[in-house]
Amino acid sequence: MPRPARYTADALLDAAADLLDAEGPAAVTMSAVARATGAPSGSVYHRFPTRAALCGQLWVRTEERLQDGLIAALSGTADAQQRCVAGALHIVAWCREHPVEAQILLAGPDALALPDWPEPLTGRRKRLQRKLRKALADIPDDASRVTAALIDVPYAIVRRHLRARQSIPAGADAIVADCARALISPS
Repeated sequence: MPRPARYTADALLDAAADLLDAEGPAAVTMSAVARATGAPSGSVYHRFPTRAALCGQLWVRTEERLQDGLIAALSGTADAQQRCVAGALHIVAWCREHPVEAQILLAGPDALALPDWPEPLTGRRKRLQRKLRKALADIPDDASRVTAALIDVPYAIVRRHLRARQSIPAGADAIVADCARALISPS
């Protein structure tokens, strides 16, 4: 029976997330992840052949984790406005519960070597984007208003607190909900 992996991909990605949170995207290097976990560099390279593969996997894993609940919020039976409010509130709640991972999303994929990601990761990201577009397809409002309600406003509200290393206040929820309601017409 083979010996279980001592340094799992998730453990290495968790260390990369902590590095990004503490020092920014440039701090996510193969050697820094190896040092942070105590893993031999070969273990890091075995799971992620390049820094771009490591960074891409970090981004895609984070996006998948956020999107699971977001899709559920957008897929309810409520009207379009209520679903958008639920989606926007999900983003705030998720960022509040996962501040380290939220820093990854705030950094953005370009800061994580997006042009150099291996094709399997870009393919996974495209599938995630298609899945989100499908969930948004029956929201009859202008796409730029939906994007503002679901992405721009929630991230603007949480960004200030996350960058200052503060918890996201409960009052952020009401602000985000009010903005989403104002941006999306009731159906």
